[in-house]
Amino acid sequence: MLKLYGFSVSNYYNMVKLALLEKGLPFEEVLFYAGQAPDVLAVSPRGKVPVLEVKQGFINETSVILEYIEQTQEGPSLLPADPFERAQVLALCREIELYIELPARACFGEAFFGVAVAEAIKEKSKAELLLGIASLGRHGKFAPFVAGESFTIADLYFMYSLNLACGVGEKLFGLDLLAQLPAAKALLDRLNAMPNAQKVEADRQAAMPAFLAMVAAKK
Repeated sequence: MLKLYGFSVSNYYNMVKLALLEKGLPFEEVLFYAGQAPDVLAVSPRGKVPVLEVKQGFINETSVILEYIEQTQEGPSLLPADPFERAQVLALCREIELYIELPARACFGEAFFGVAVAEAIKEKSKAELLLGIASLGRHGKFAPFVAGESFTIADLYFMYSLNLACGVGEKLFGLDLLAQLPAAKALLDRLNAMPNAQKVEADRQAAMPAFLAMVAAKK
């Protein structure tokens, strides 16, 4: 059986978890926190989550895990068969990760955990977030899903990156990042309402107190 290593507060962990659930695959969750301890690095070379354990060993990096699942497992396809359409989906994933998730992540400490972030970093993040959202508006189809008619890996990146980025925009900058993209906002609401997504969210909320306690202990 597949084993998914990580913790339910991680948005990247939840991308993989929802993919497994949507494909109807059996898997075991293994609680595993990022870090640099030898036992962590033995599973994840950079000490990051998530990690997927298969019979041959461990696979790290979310994008690689998702493509591996798509290439080797049964269930509804999350990537188009057509090479051009597949490239569009994968490009959207990278654009969301690089131009929305990463700028937002620089401000997670202040937005969600009460750890002050330098004003220069916040201003840079705000500017990059606005550029990233504009790029998403140009490339995303939202017809009805991010890349077109079908639910794909791009929707996983969209859902679990935009949920957090919108939180940063609202909490730190008083911005509704999707105000000019009503179709994207409607899609985010629909994705969050999916039964498997609600299960993932319930698990995230259940895991949050222990995670916050761990973060507080490290301050």
